Amino acid sequence: MANSTSSNTNKSKSTHPVSDKVQSSLHESVDTLAQKAGSTEERLREAAHSGSESIAAKQEEVQAKWEQSSIKKYATENPIATAGIAFAAGVLLTSLLRKK
Repeated sequence: MANSTSSNTNKSKSTHPVSDKVQSSLHESVDTLAQKAGSTEERLREAAHSGSESIAAKQEEVQAKWEQSSIKKYATENPIATAGIAFAAGVLLTSLLRKK
């Protein structure tokens, strides 16, 4: 038992002052980096949360406009004509893009 106590005492007294200073400096650097990373993570999470709320609100607004849209009413009343119009627009757009 006496040997282990004296070896613990020797371990706590370092004979490597340069290594200890480097180790201390590295610990401080890691702690500082961890604090900055933590605050950056919090800001990113807050920005993501507010962005998702903004997108959800905009999505609800667009959905409400779509529900009241005359285009939606026409498309639901005339699905075959709507498909024909979409096909014709696609053919026209494709032909215009191929000419360039």
